[in-house]
Amino acid sequence: MGKLFLVPTPIGNLQDITFRAIAVLKEVDLILAEDTRTSGKLLQHYEITTQMQSHHMHNEHRTIENLITKLKAGATLALISDAGTPAISDPGFLLTRACVENNIEVECLPGATAFVPALVNSGLPNDRFVFEGFLPVKKGRQTRLEFLGQETRTMVFYESPHKLVKTLNQFSQYFGADRGISVSRELTKMYEETIRGTASEIIAHFAQKPPKGEFVIVVEGKK
Repeated sequence: MGKLFLVPTPIGNLQDITFRAIAVLKEVDLILAEDTRTSGKLLQHYEITTQMQSHHMHNEHRTIENLITKLKAGATLALISDAGTPAISDPGFLLTRACVENNIEVECLPGATAFVPALVNSGLPNDRFVFEGFLPVKKGRQTRLEFLGQETRTMVFYESPHKLVKTLNQFSQYFGADRGISVSRELTKMYEETIRGTASEIIAHFAQKPPKGEFVIVVEGKK
């Protein structure tokens, strides 16, 4: 049997990769990358010459059987996403599950993921929290927001820049205009910033400053 490694990659700053992650990427037989062009820049930076293969949400259902065959034959594979830890709002779960079902060893390395620094520097309680990732785009969105309106733990969401203001307005509607919110943008990158305040204050901020970059939203739980 081979082995599958889940390898976190930097969410922005290329220095945020571990020595061990670099070693694994150099030693495995094949790297499965969400976008080979994006990952190619990282591999080139660290002089990693391991062969890459595309593995993303649009083809993972079709490629899993072939990958399991490779692993059963003794190959070692590393799965990486464009940024952060595989399977956290990125491809990875389906292949991991298939490996577990086939008694193939899986090892996830510790490393970068966007929601942890956003949560820790939010100033909101982080002893207990719930990670929601991206909310449903249409079907089930209202139902989910109504349910989360009663959540007492701190909540963490991912959001794209063009949907940020809409989502913040919905948080104000379903959670209350005075609910505490922290929005982190472009974590580990040159223009990293975190905006903290009530829902209404955060909405006012982004009404004056159109959102750009990748966002993590941390929301206070219901008191």
